[in-house]
Amino acid sequence: MYFLGEAWDWHILLNPYEQAVNELRVKIESYIKEFELIDQLSPIERVEGRVKRVGSILDKANRKNIPLTNFYEMAELIEDIAGVRVICRFVEDIEKVVLLLRKRNDLKILTERDYITKRKPSGYRSYHIHIRYPVTTMKGNTEVLAELQIRTMAMNYWAAIEHTLKYKYNGNIPDDVHKRLVKSAEAAFALDHEMGVIRGEIVEAHRAVEQKNDIVDKILHNMKNLFTYARLEKVDELNKEFISINEEGSLEKLNAFNQQLRMMAQLYKVDYF
Repeated sequence: MYFLGEAWDWHILLNPYEQAVNELRVKIESYIKEFELIDQLSPIERVEGRVKRVGSILDKANRKNIPLTNFYEMAELIEDIAGVRVICRFVEDIEKVVLLLRKRNDLKILTERDYITKRKPSGYRSYHIHIRYPVTTMKGNTEVLAELQIRTMAMNYWAAIEHTLKYKYNGNIPDDVHKRLVKSAEAAFALDHEMGVIRGEIVEAHRAVEQKNDIVDKILHNMKNLFTYARLEKVDELNKEFISINEEGSLEKLNAFNQQLRMMAQLYKVDYF
């Protein structure tokens, strides 16, 4: 592709942005594991990332009247060539994620835009942080601009629908569709509010599921050790008992069953959990 006689190799030009997105995703996703380790529900549900397609970059440059004479000058005027999206369960979690990001010393925050408390006219809600992020390539160190978006699952679903409709109507969404979009955005925000009201119940349910999964993992490990190292003939009976208790879903009975396995493991001198 050529502009004013200069060849632009987009694969090379965009590679630092790909690297930035990949690194930021890994770093932000690591928070999920950290919260698990301290037995807390992570404010982050998942992390997504992308580098703008060339066509989208050119379209945005055209809309903003950015000249295409030099890639690096153009890239300084387009803040979201690299984009990372952090999806949260609750609106309250967005602030927690923002605070975590502000504490990082491996990125420089340039601007913050709060579209949660002050939504866009279209109904769009999200929290945007524009950063400068350093990457190291074969040619040396460089910094790229990136946009971090923090939003709830409901906000993310709505934004995906709006984006599709903008593409369909080339940015000129009909008035009747626009009005429905605004209404649906408010409905999505109302859903977020209701989820926040019953947050305690949701967190408690999540913790109960995690506790059950944890004890089931221990039981299966202990049964495997008893079969492998103690060569117990009654493992089939234990397996049937476990299936029955697990189907019942009682955490108390699962813990009691695992305690039984631990006592057997001690008796046969094999490792246990």
